[in-house]
Amino acid sequence: MKVIMTTRIDPASMNILTKLVENFNFKESGMWFDGNPVFKSGDILVLTTNDEMIYYDGLDDAIKGTLGVKPEIIAFASRHSSRQKLPALTIHVTGNWGKAMYGGKGEHLALAQPSAMKLALLKMYELNDLGWTVCYEATHHGPTVLNIPSFFIEIGSSREEWTNGRAGEIIAETIVHTLRRYRKEKFKTALGIGGGHYAPKETKRALEGDLAFGHIAPKYAHPLSRQLIIQALERTDGKVNAVYVDWKGTRRETRETAKSLAEELGLEFIKD
Repeated sequence: MKVIMTTRIDPASMNILTKLVENFNFKESGMWFDGNPVFKSGDILVLTTNDEMIYYDGLDDAIKGTLGVKPEIIAFASRHSSRQKLPALTIHVTGNWGKAMYGGKGEHLALAQPSAMKLALLKMYELNDLGWTVCYEATHHGPTVLNIPSFFIEIGSSREEWTNGRAGEIIAETIVHTLRRYRKEKFKTALGIGGGHYAPKETKRALEGDLAFGHIAPKYAHPLSRQLIIQALERTDGKVNAVYVDWKGTRRETRETAKSLAEELGLEFIKD
């Protein structure tokens, strides 16, 4: 089963849940999770919790323990917040390059699924008739303790956008499209290193070319140790084909470490 995770304390999450039920034939299953009804459509379950999802380490085990189901993948339907209040549709995997400030463990990364995130990015871009930004975000926040692939897909960045019905429809359709197809797609997968939080170069590459990114380590998280780069490669579902570096957006010591590691592991090194 694939899982869509929502939370009652997040207006964007509830917006997306409403659109899933209205538009994609999700019905109450008779099961309950965290005191909330579980919705089902085909092989996809929608679960709801009552707290912030970024702190839900071990969610996959909680689902198995409560419902007797081991999830294949989890899509967290969430809000995105920013000081600039940028209207945006974003996607990213979770993890902490340094200290754990917002959930998860320090220097620990969740399991990325590049094909799913690329499919979602492409679908959001296709459906976006709002004129909003569509982009990856760099890997950040929790949860990190998950043994299955997951991603956060978000509406940003203020209450006006979180409750926008059309934005909810776009994300709902994107999630369903992605969960139904991601195992059938074959992309060239890459670890992204460098650039800003909204990963403009990685986003452009994914939208216009063949690269699908897993973890993205922004410049503000550098320098990255060799061990952390290896963890990012290992904490990716499937084989990673390339290490991509935003050259000017990467600190010298990190790009040198990334290049030498790519050569050592026989991965393509892409300098942009």
